[in-house]
Amino acid sequence: MLLQPVWSFLLGHSSLLRSPFFPVFFSLSVYLTFCLPFLLLDLLSCRWNLVRRYKLQSQSSVSWASVRNCLALTLYNHLIFIFPLTVLNWYLRPVLLPLEAPLLPHLLAQVLVCLLLFDFQSFIWHLAHHKVPWLYRTFHKLHHTYTSTSALTAEYSGAWETLSLGLFAAANPLLLGCHPLTEMVFFIVNIWLSVEDHCGYDLPWATHRLIPFGLYGGSRHHDLHHLKSKYNYAPYFTHWDRLAGTLYMED
Repeated sequence: MLLQPVWSFLLGHSSLLRSPFFPVFFSLSVYLTFCLPFLLLDLLSCRWNLVRRYKLQSQSSVSWASVRNCLALTLYNHLIFIFPLTVLNWYLRPVLLPLEAPLLPHLLAQVLVCLLLFDFQSFIWHLAHHKVPWLYRTFHKLHHTYTSTSALTAEYSGAWETLSLGLFAAANPLLLGCHPLTEMVFFIVNIWLSVEDHCGYDLPWATHRLIPFGLYGGSRHHDLHHLKSKYNYAPYFTHWDRLAGTLYMED
C-alpha cells in the first residue's frame, strides 16, 4: 500500500491529529504556505517585467495595506468563529484514526468527487448571492472589495461566507465516509485551488493550463468574475457556468 508509510507517520502524531486545535492550525498553515509564493511574486512584479507579464491585471499592484487587511480578517474569522466550532465538533464527534491507510485509487476518486460536489455547492451558493441583492449586500459584497485579486483575497470574506463554504468542504468527506487521510488531501487540494483562483497570475504551469478542453477555469476564469461579476460563478470547473449561460472566457 503506497500510502501506508505516510499514514503510519501521521499516526505517530495522533495526539496532534485528535486535538481540537489541529483543524485551525492545519487550515491556517496550509493556506498561508500556499499564499507565500504568490506574495513573493507580488513583490518581484514591482521590479521585474518578466513576472509582471504573467499578471492578469498588469496595471494593478498589491499594497501592504491590503495584505494587512486580508491577514487580519482571516485570523479573526479563524479564531472567533472557526475555532469554537471545531471545538464543538471535537466534543460531539471524536476523531477516529484507523490503522490502515486508504488505497491510492480510492483516495484519488473520493478527492475528485469531493471537489465536484464542492464546486456544485459553491456555484449554487455564489449564484444566489449575486442574484439576490440582499444576500449580496449583506454577505458577499465584502469579498468583492478587491476587483484585482491576489492570493490573500481568497479568504477575504465575512463570517457567514467563511462558515457556509467551510461547511460544504467539511461535510462532503463526511457524507462520502472518507478516510481521514483522504479528508486531509481534499482540504489541501481545495485550499490550493482557492488560492490559485485568486492569485492574480496566469502562470505557464497553472491548473487550468494542465486540464484540457477548457474544463477548468482557474485564475483567469475567477479574475474575470471579479472584473465582471455577472459571470463565472463556479469556483473551479466550467461545466455549471456553461449550462447556466454564465460562462465568460477571454480569448
